[in-house]
Amino acid sequence: MYRENILDHFKNPRNFGNLENADATQKEVNTLCGDEVEVQIKVNGDAINDIRFNGRGCAISQAAASILTEFVKGKNFDEIKRLERNDILEMLGIEISPVRLKCALLALYALKNALRKVENA
Repeated sequence: MYRENILDHFKNPRNFGNLENADATQKEVNTLCGDEVEVQIKVNGDAINDIRFNGRGCAISQAAASILTEFVKGKNFDEIKRLERNDILEMLGIEISPVRLKCALLALYALKNALRKVENA
């Protein structure tokens, strides 16, 4: 059912853990299935200097968080703000059913909300 890439990121997540002295932290929960993703970011000017995530849930939510954190490291806020649903689906590389769509987008929601915290500080 899942591509090898999804299973690899699920079993060996990149950027998983806590980030000391994060500039912003945001947790999002999918109330339909119980998946959780917390994103912690450190910024340098208007770019992501470092990022980590914690969470639990299905392979899609956790793999999407791992893939997204790899992708955004070093990117500026404007590039990240332009990320949309289709970008995440393309990164995952598999068809996502409507039921699993929120799982796939959970980390993106958390990241964008963390960026808002930094910008509003």
